Amino acid sequence: MVLLMEKKAILMVLVLLLLLTLSSLISCQEQKKVDTKKAPWRIHTLFSVECQNYFDWQTVGLMQSYRKAKQPGPITRLLSCTDEERKGYKGMELAPTFEVPSMSRHPKTGDWYPAINKPAGVVHWLKHSKEADNVDWVVILDADMIIRGPIVPWEIGAEKGKPVSAYYGYLIGCDNILAKLHTKHPEFCDKVGGLLAMHIDDLRALAPLWLSKTEEVREDRAHWPTNYTGDIYGTGWISEMYGYSFGAAEVGLRHKINDNLMLYPGYVPREGVEPILMHYGLPFTVGNWSFDKLKHHQDDIVYDCNRLFPEPPYPREVTQMEPDHNKRRGLFLNVECINTMNEGLLLQHAAFGCPKPKWSKYLSFLKSKTFAELTQPKRLTTQSRQMMEVEHKEVDNEPEKPHPKIHTIFSTECSPYFDWQTVGLVHSFYKSGQPGNITRLLSCTDEDLKQYKGHDLAPTHYVPSMSRHPLTGDWYPAINKPAAVLHWMNHVKTDAEYIVILDADMIMRGPITPWEFKAHRGRPVSTPYDYLIGCDNILAKLHTRHPENCDKVGGVIIMHVDDLRKFALQWLHKTEEVRLDRSHWSKNITGDVYEAGWISEMYGYSFGAAELNLRHVISDKILIYPGYVPAPDVKYRVFHYGLEYRVGNWSFDKANWRHTDLVNKCWAKFPDPPDPSSLDQTDNNALQRDLLSIECATTLNEALRLHHERRKCPDPNTISTPKRERVNQERVNETKTNAETRTDAETRTGVETRADAETRNGVETRADTETRTDAETRMAVETTTSRKFGNADDVQALRHDEMPKNNSQKSSSQVETSNGTFTSMRFWIMVLWAVSIFLFLGVMSVVLKGRKGLKKRGKGYKAKRRTSYSGFWDTNGQDRHLRNAETA
Repeated sequence: MVLLMEKKAILMVLVLLLLLTLSSLISCQEQKKVDTKKAPWRIHTLFSVECQNYFDWQTVGLMQSYRKAKQPGPITRLLSCTDEERKGYKGMELAPTFEVPSMSRHPKTGDWYPAINKPAGVVHWLKHSKEADNVDWVVILDADMIIRGPIVPWEIGAEKGKPVSAYYGYLIGCDNILAKLHTKHPEFCDKVGGLLAMHIDDLRALAPLWLSKTEEVREDRAHWPTNYTGDIYGTGWISEMYGYSFGAAEVGLRHKINDNLMLYPGYVPREGVEPILMHYGLPFTVGNWSFDKLKHHQDDIVYDCNRLFPEPPYPREVTQMEPDHNKRRGLFLNVECINTMNEGLLLQHAAFGCPKPKWSKYLSFLKSKTFAELTQPKRLTTQSRQMMEVEHKEVDNEPEKPHPKIHTIFSTECSPYFDWQTVGLVHSFYKSGQPGNITRLLSCTDEDLKQYKGHDLAPTHYVPSMSRHPLTGDWYPAINKPAAVLHWMNHVKTDAEYIVILDADMIMRGPITPWEFKAHRGRPVSTPYDYLIGCDNILAKLHTRHPENCDKVGGVIIMHVDDLRKFALQWLHKTEEVRLDRSHWSKNITGDVYEAGWISEMYGYSFGAAELNLRHVISDKILIYPGYVPAPDVKYRVFHYGLEYRVGNWSFDKANWRHTDLVNKCWAKFPDPPDPSSLDQTDNNALQRDLLSIECATTLNEALRLHHERRKCPDPNTISTPKRERVNQERVNETKTNAETRTDAETRTGVETRADAETRNGVETRADTETRTDAETRMAVETTTSRKFGNADDVQALRHDEMPKNNSQKSSSQVETSNGTFTSMRFWIMVLWAVSIFLFLGVMSVVLKGRKGLKKRGKGYKAKRRTSYSGFWDTNGQDRHLRNAETA
């Protein structure tokens, strides 16, 4: 018994020793973790201000939010004051402060620029503050910010050599001559600002250049205008921001750009994103209440006991204002911003010894448990941590990665109008050096195809015509664009990673590539179409669950193929939706001056993209309309000649050539534009505008000339003068007739004249279809067939001076007979005609004898051939009937 007890005692001691050992090990591990977190990562927050009431109330708001958010590490206010300002300054106790010399008035140049105090203050702090010697990471903020949650550099993705910052897309100087003038590495220039989180070693390398580059840009008055800097005031006020970007580029700092951490009150946060910083630099509203910091520029509210900013609506009122969940979140953030500042003012007034304020419902709310819970520190969500995928040009010794493959597509119909546009676009495609192949998406009815002659104008994918909608009967040819893209995606296997979508009435001047314009998966690129006002009103709310994601874009589209696969069907669906919504076709809702729903396809694109949360990189450097003044130093890649334009007495309007067959008439072309040497050289803007207009028209005529040469048109010098004059006169008469009837045509098809364009600030309506009367006669047969001839991606790239080849199968009836062989063919036709008569008589005798049998067989044959109309058919003739699938 005693022996058993001894064994138990020994066993218990051993277990106890084991537990103590494990506990010690765990404790050591935990201590290691804590030490690792504490020692190497010391954070310091900085913000820069001046000795003014304006910055004092901002300081109170920022400091209150700093305490509430439990931002780790100390915070320091870099206070820039002149000697005179310092004498009367009352706000030294508002925040932990490090005084720095004022550079508002530059000591050497005398330039008045207070914004330079920010980099100057950082340089002074690094050099003279003892705190700077005990810091690992620095967070730099602006005074007009409210912190909502801890900003921990390593948690938001910052690394040594890779700071984290917010996206400032308006800093266009990173893309033009401004960057080339002020940094040796313009390719490293990042459009960033607002929030900065970086390692102290990076800040030490950057700060002196931040200051010197700010001085450089500030002195470069020649490049202050808006088209260089993006500064709407053109006064060089954002020189400090460029000083930062150029300085960072100079030392090789590449930023991790996060557009989710910081939000401007008044903006709607993205779904699932919890911003941890608010930057109230712009006016914002909640119902009838509003706030604009500039209206409080001289406000001494910090020192005026118990006075607060006007109280915003209460949370319950905000809930009743906006039914949409995400927009309501945005309104709550607006209210939280001003309430936090007012709470800070209350506490500061109490610290100054102000009398206790009178009770009010609003004061009670600010002191309530409800408000305390609403303003608890916010934690980062997964979506908040997501970085913007900005493509950087890294400099290293590794071999350059190959660029992704591109395929360019454009949509047309079977008409002479689209044929000459096709000739122009395809010619310019090969001339521009655009990578990859090009495919024309040709939407035609069966009747159109029987008479169509332009099969060889471009590598072609044939799609059913949707001009007359198969279900509603609505006549709307513009729907062929999304329908054709969807059909192509469903029937063509492409190895291209990016798809470039153009309109037929375009001329390419240079390559349009995703790597240059920073397209990536989930982030397509397009050009601004600001007249799409439906993105801002009830139209977007009716047709997409995410109206806040609606981008006013169109024209040129660069999209990842995976996005296009998901998006194409939405594009078609939303186009049908908007087209059917006749009650909202009016100009004040859509921006369409004709109120005919003609731009439904454009809204279909924007609403479809919003539905999938596809936000665009919007670039105004890709496309220009001939007749518009170009921005300096911008190399536009595309002419979009959708509007009438003129040079002196010469003019061009595509609508005048709607029914003119320029492709099949030998040597037909457009009237030659003026010679560039004849232009007025005194007005540079007008000169550059006219040179581009001439280039567009000249390229179209060059394309037609090469096309006629490929067709082996007879030498124009051998044609007799009377005949040549007669041909020219016919063309002139035809043009004149078109011009005389143009008013009527515009009424029916929505063709836009220059005057109309000026009335609505350059808005282009889609009128690239034939008139309704002509087209309706061709639409008697409602069934269409999908003809896919070959694989569009197998078409080899052609040089612009060669005849484009189509890998499609060709019917002999579609091959045009050349003028040179017409006489010899006439003989054989006569022989065939005679033989046909004898064969006909023989066949008729057989038919009469076996009429009954043939009737039965004919019915069976027809039954086999009979099919129901489908929006999209497979190449083997089997019905996919996508329309039913879409409805389901």
